[in-house]
Amino acid sequence: MVYWGKHRHVMGKGSEWWESVKIGGGAAPIETSEGWLLFYHGVSGTCNGFVYSIGGAILDIDNPSKVLYRCENFLLTPEEWYEERGFVPNVCFPCATIHDSESGKIALYYGCADSYVGLAFTKLDEIVEYIKAHSRVTEADTELEIR
Repeated sequence: MVYWGKHRHVMGKGSEWWESVKIGGGAAPIETSEGWLLFYHGVSGTCNGFVYSIGGAILDIDNPSKVLYRCENFLLTPEEWYEERGFVPNVCFPCATIHDSESGKIALYYGCADSYVGLAFTKLDEIVEYIKAHSRVTEADTELEIR
């Protein structure tokens, strides 16, 4: 980063139920051979309040404001007691990742109901293939001209 500025639109809220209210950032992207792997959060509204789920996308390696793949399914949604019950119930919010490049393992630390910290594991090649296989990219994901 040269300096703060040259802001770019990356993604808009999704059409899928789990990200229909709003989306936002999460853990820092992970560089892969396919592009930047991004874990982000999506929010849906229910009669019992908001639900925060974790989604995944792959951004262009040279132009990270370009979305190459965006998983239509959530990767993680509140299902465990510590995700469903707490200060803000029904929250899975991606916070940080550790990527072991030798083994390909990824550890994802995430907020649970704003009361706990959760830890989930995956493998880089598996999550990238899953996102690519279940991808949908919409107009809301295309780079917008900045005036």
